[in-house]
Amino acid sequence: MSSFDFRTRVMQGPTVFMSWVSMPEPLVAEATARAGFDAVNIDMQHGLHDPVSVMRAIGGVAAAGKPAVVRVPLGDFAMASRALDMGASAVIAPMINTVADARAFAEATKFPPLGKRSWGPARAMTLRGETDGTRHLASVNGETLALAMIETREALDNLEAILDVDGIDGAFVGPSDLSITLSDGAYVNGDAPIVDEPVRRILAAAEARGKVAAIYAISGARARQMAVLGYRLVAIAQDQLYLAQGAKAMLAEARG
Repeated sequence: MSSFDFRTRVMQGPTVFMSWVSMPEPLVAEATARAGFDAVNIDMQHGLHDPVSVMRAIGGVAAAGKPAVVRVPLGDFAMASRALDMGASAVIAPMINTVADARAFAEATKFPPLGKRSWGPARAMTLRGETDGTRHLASVNGETLALAMIETREALDNLEAILDVDGIDGAFVGPSDLSITLSDGAYVNGDAPIVDEPVRRILAAAEARGKVAAIYAISGARARQMAVLGYRLVAIAQDQLYLAQGAKAMLAEARG
């Protein structure tokens, strides 16, 4: 296993706990990597990142010796390809609701014969210390991850078919959006009982296919629950919460 084989790390090692970075400052992403997280997600969908900040953040995370993950904007499969060219070890695509969505995502993130991704991973090869393009081509499809977000009723209806698409490496559960769709817009609560059965179903479907089960957790306690349940990749909260909670804790200590 190479140090960049994220699939093997996620599937065979202890649960990977991942930070979630919305602020478009590369030093924030690097700081969370150095704080002890196993991986760092750079969020373009609801975060403030653009392609340049993603490129720089991936470099900072790599400098800290950790893999970088990128959640791309809704439907932006071109950015999924670019994120991998920039050196991301995985890409998360939101709102993958149909087999057609899944196929388009897989085609953008996998080189032939598995997909239709075009060649141009110069930055990714630089970060890996790889100089042989053919060797990189032979390994990268199997080492990087394309994770489809499951976060709607429609996605749940199509869950098994989505996971059966070649090139889709796993499911990433969006519990907050699941709570909205399953409550018919009554509330948002990713820890609500209404999401418990889907969370278990998605995990079982991914495991049955030998694919990655990943999920977002709003707190460390919830992340631990998901790891114990069997999720292999668990994102914990986000950078703004890390900053707020750390600041509050230090102020409380200072003020007695």
